[in-house]
Amino acid sequence: MLSMGRDVTHFGATRDDGSAGMEIFDFIVVGAGSAGCAAASRLSESGRYSVLLLEAGGPDNDLWIHVPMGFGKTFVNERLTWQFTTEPVPALSGRRIFTPSGRVVGGSSSINGLVYCRGQSADFDNWRQDGNAGWSYADVLPFFRRSEDQQNGADDYHGTDGPLAVSDLVDRNPLCRAFVDSALAAGFTSNNDFNGETQDGAGYFQMTARNGRRSSSAVAFLSGARARQNLVLRTHAQVEQLLIEDGRVIAVRYTMGQGPVIAHARQKVILSAGAINTPAILQRSGIGRGEWLREAGIEVQHELRGVGSNLHDHVQARLVMKSRRKTLNSQVRSPMSKVAMALQYALFRRGPLTSSGAQSGCFIRSRPGLERPDALLMFMPFSSTDYRKGLDRFPGFSVSAFQLRPASRGSVRVRSANWREAPLIAPNYLESELDQQTLIASLRIARKIVACDPLSGQIEREVRPGLDVSSDAELLDYIRGAAGSVYHPVGTCKMGGGSDAVVDARLRVHGLDGLVVADASIMPSIVSAPTNATSIMIGERAAAFLLEG
Repeated sequence: MLSMGRDVTHFGATRDDGSAGMEIFDFIVVGAGSAGCAAASRLSESGRYSVLLLEAGGPDNDLWIHVPMGFGKTFVNERLTWQFTTEPVPALSGRRIFTPSGRVVGGSSSINGLVYCRGQSADFDNWRQDGNAGWSYADVLPFFRRSEDQQNGADDYHGTDGPLAVSDLVDRNPLCRAFVDSALAAGFTSNNDFNGETQDGAGYFQMTARNGRRSSSAVAFLSGARARQNLVLRTHAQVEQLLIEDGRVIAVRYTMGQGPVIAHARQKVILSAGAINTPAILQRSGIGRGEWLREAGIEVQHELRGVGSNLHDHVQARLVMKSRRKTLNSQVRSPMSKVAMALQYALFRRGPLTSSGAQSGCFIRSRPGLERPDALLMFMPFSSTDYRKGLDRFPGFSVSAFQLRPASRGSVRVRSANWREAPLIAPNYLESELDQQTLIASLRIARKIVACDPLSGQIEREVRPGLDVSSDAELLDYIRGAAGSVYHPVGTCKMGGGSDAVVDARLRVHGLDGLVVADASIMPSIVSAPTNATSIMIGERAAAFLLEG
């Protein structure tokens, strides 16, 4: 069985009887998120190795995790997420930006908007060109296909033998269809598969769901592992630090509420705690930039200047329209509509509750002369100023614009050695003028699309920013006051060979034995898409490297 929770049987582990609270496994995976679940499953499937999977959050037994549209409730739930907030962002009017991250089995794949999108082939080819052998698109495509159970069948780009369910939307909202048709009327091409030969154009996103149920990394990779005696999952297990001896990471110190436990790794420790928590764990362990560690009162064990640097993320600004027809905004405020949605879902696995956050979108070029799309417009049949406060009280929908490959870079650094103290997150959003201009241009293109039929006929008026906001300066002011994260932080343990890199092309931490990083933090540059699919691929890739020896 797959052991879960606080009261756990120690399958696959060897106790060190000479010291209470000590145990030994072959591999220890820290973080049961998108990458960690994939890595732990693949490392344990042969039965040759014992694997300990540690998750700071609880089991994924909340009903709303598994209902696709339930993400509106889960990502603001403090029990299921790390409720991170950035430092004041100068280019966003000094605002602190909400940056949640999954704190539950499945990690952010249990709370995200379910969009399955990998990025552009050139994203990965650029990783390879920067010196990361084995990370070109041709290298990583087999691992995307290996994970996937594609509803529409296998082809050169898709697989059907993997555990991760990837499906078309069950019910396409009429407004989402209108957005695609309006994009075509505005001159954009039709794209039936954003994960196929090209990402250009307008179409519908696929989602990580099947039969009206979310397919998180936990559902996909751990459900099939329940019969394995050699895989132990511990929830509510907070990693305090890594233990280093003679240049090798030998153990993980964690707590489960009854005092600390030290777990030793015969082979490797795999850090998969995400782009915020992975560098924080490294820094608390004395691994990182010396001056940052000393300022936090932490003794330097291994100088590695790139830890916590290179933070970047997708930043979104939204057009919000008041609709002539009812939207999800209206439905969630009507008791009768909520009952109808619940019955549709419970009886037939149909209706709005089966939907992803963004149903349709259009990959665009913000300016002439670009070889490939540099921005994405995502259409959502609902609207809000702040999802923590609920949806707008009028029938609204949104077009979210974000730059695919931002130039601005920030950092993550711990304030102290205490894991209970949230790290200092300084994302420096829109520090780059290119990032600012790309968002301005993208909002203009979004306006061009919504002004075309058939969507234009569904619009009563533009609510935010409002048509009176028209000049570049006015649009930038709107962006500064309203833009926020798309919740795709990456890059804080950069893969590469330079002085700012943290891991090599096989995800081994530079200068330390026994330690691998496998999550979104290793991305040298962000992919041109939501990051969940690529994070799962990174977990697959890490396991393959480790099993090769």
